[in-house]
Parts: sequence; C-alpha cells; structure tokens
Amino acid sequence: MAFSANPLALSVPDPTFETWLRDSGYLEILDQRTSDLHRISTTTTTSTTTTTAAANSNSHSNSTTTTTTTTNQPSGITATNSLLLSTLLNNLGTLISLFTLNPFSKLTNEDFSGDTPSWTLGFIGYSDSYSFPSSRSQARMRVTENNKRYCRNYATLFILFFACSLYQIPIALVGLVTSLALWDLFKYCGNRWDVDKYPVIREVLLRLLQCVTVAIIYACNVQMAVLYALGVSYAVMMLHASFRKLTPVKQPTKGK
Repeated sequence: MAFSANPLALSVPDPTFETWLRDSGYLEILDQRTSDLHRISTTTTTSTTTTTAAANSNSHSNSTTTTTTTTNQPSGITATNSLLLSTLLNNLGTLISLFTLNPFSKLTNEDFSGDTPSWTLGFIGYSDSYSFPSSRSQARMRVTENNKRYCRNYATLFILFFACSLYQIPIALVGLVTSLALWDLFKYCGNRWDVDKYPVIREVLLRLLQCVTVAIIYACNVQMAVLYALGVSYAVMMLHASFRKLTPVKQPTKGK
C-alpha cells in the first residue's frame, strides 16, 4: 500500500450519508449528489464501451485483412446503439413511473396556508434549474417535495386552465353560472322564508336542487371542462415537479 491507513479518518457509507441528508432536510444536496453520481457513472460506462469497441476493432485490424476489418467494425456501433437504447428505455420507464406516484401523499393544510413562491425565481427558475431524473427514487423525491413547495402555484395553474377551458366551451360557462345562481337563490329564499323551521321541506328542496344542478352540469358539459383542466394541470404539475431540481428553501441573498 502506498499510504498507511489513518485511524482518525471518518468514513461514512453512502446509504448512511443519504439517510442523514434525507432526515436532516438537505434534500437539495441529496438531489444534486444523485445527479452527479448518475452523470459520472454514465460517462464512465460510455467511455468503457467506446474503449472496448476501439480495442476490438484494432485487434481485428491487426490480425485480419482489410475486408475482415470492415466486416467487424459494426460491432462497436452495435454496442453504442445498445447503450443508447438501454438509456432510452430507462428514461421512458422513469417517465411512465411518474404517473404511478401519489404527489399528494405529503400535502398538509399548512402547505396551502403559506405564501406563494415567486413565479420567476422560485417556480420557473433558470435554464440550469431543470434536469432529467436519473432514477425513479429521485423522481419520487422531487415530485413529493416540489408539490409541497409549489402547491399554491399548481392550484393557480389549475384555475387558469379551468378558465381557459370554460372560454373554449361557452355552454359550460353558462351551466356553471346557472348552477351558482340557483344555489344563491335557494339560500336567499331559505333565509327570507325561514325554511330552517321545516327541516323536512328543506331537505326535499335541497335534494331536488342537487338533482337539478347535476342535470345542468351534465347537459352543459361542465364536467368536460373540469376534466380538461385536471388533465392538463396534472400533467404540467408532474413534469415540472419531476424535472425541477430541488433548491434550498431559503435562497441566499446576494453578497453572502
């Protein structure tokens, strides 16, 4: 051995260090560390494959004729193509696994009661604020944490998409306004005629109004506008939360 072991050196295994980072709340460090390890492993694998293919090509060229060398050269291309195909399949599997996650598993009422993060620096960020998740565990960590941080932004986007869908389907807007007007009329008439004194009559009118509301919503395709808004906002939320790198909760000020 070139160097003697240092008994005072502290060596922490990777799983233990990752567990400490996760429990201590340093998820942004864990996220960056996972991306760096994946990039290093990918670069090493690509370099090894290229070196092996070049060595095989040189050995064939030294031992055989030019015709045989030309025939054996595609082996390196095949190895590179297989590596690219494997990477593509892994990335596709990671994307598909995003829609099997439950992004609302760690949401609490306190997450919606806080301030809305900045749309520019906090939510959108810069060009280097995004990267493809290297593994399913990293994608799960990003989705759950970013969903807690930007839940108010995602709720605002849902309202915006719902308004756009109502604009595209005017009859749905008419049905929604009609339903709200009926409920306001029911509340006004109930307070004026003191329907609370007659619980049976109030219950019958309430059930009848619910049936009328469902019929109006179904006839005016309000449910389609809601489904469009839910689908688009859910897809945007999952893609943004999985590709958005984790950043420190408290951004450092300039000059510090």
